[in-house]
Amino acid sequence: MHLIGTPSAERLFRGAPGMPVPAGAFTMETAPDGRHRVGAPGGRAGMEERVAERPTIGIFGAGKVGTALARLLVDAGYEVALTGSPRQTALELLVSVVAPGARVADGDRLAADSDVIVVAVPFGKAPTVPWSAFDGKVVVDATNYWPPVDGHIPDVDADERTTSEIHAALNPAARVVKSLNHLGYHDMEDDPMPSGSPLRRAIAVVGDDADARAAVARIIDDLGFDPVDGGVLANGRALEPGHPAFGRELSARELARLLEAERAVAA
Repeated sequence: MHLIGTPSAERLFRGAPGMPVPAGAFTMETAPDGRHRVGAPGGRAGMEERVAERPTIGIFGAGKVGTALARLLVDAGYEVALTGSPRQTALELLVSVVAPGARVADGDRLAADSDVIVVAVPFGKAPTVPWSAFDGKVVVDATNYWPPVDGHIPDVDADERTTSEIHAALNPAARVVKSLNHLGYHDMEDDPMPSGSPLRRAIAVVGDDADARAAVARIIDDLGFDPVDGGVLANGRALEPGHPAFGRELSARELARLLEAERAVAA
């Protein structure tokens, strides 16, 4: 058993052989059939087979982030569906050109058919996503509240919760994970590297459901990045614009240290 996406636990601590694996680190077991099964301490045994093995992924948002992510996921062997704004015309043609292999679905069908849902719409549009249809689903919140783009939203400015906690409250039955938000869409396409690369970039995964974090971690590893377990959803503050991890190119070791430092400051 070892950290996800690594030949050994030392991958998280490059250059520091023999250091212990931190509490809460993702683990991955190789089954007799060669498939990887990802887990996290405290997660439920027997996680849903489809989510653990090869989930169907639905993306709300057919903009630059959503389509870049769709291309990477299709290349990694995932079944992917997208839905966009009702104002987007010829969406099927657009997707066939910019994300060949992905399909277009309406929001209700996408929510019903997907095991993992990625919310990649502009922040102000997030409440229009059908959160009520996400009961039991792993939902990746890849949105960012960025006043230079979104303008100031008084209710959000006054809220002490992280933005993903605000979204998670829209449906407490959804298994919300904050991830894929702290790097740009161009980085998603330019920076993937094979497992074991010493320069592989890290992406954090935070959420209150350990199995949901592990499911998203497997996807991130398949995309060519090192997933780092950031713990509970409240820890997502460090991933938001204006905070330490946002937009920075970090190794797994560096990102893990940064998240730990942020937790210590917040405690």
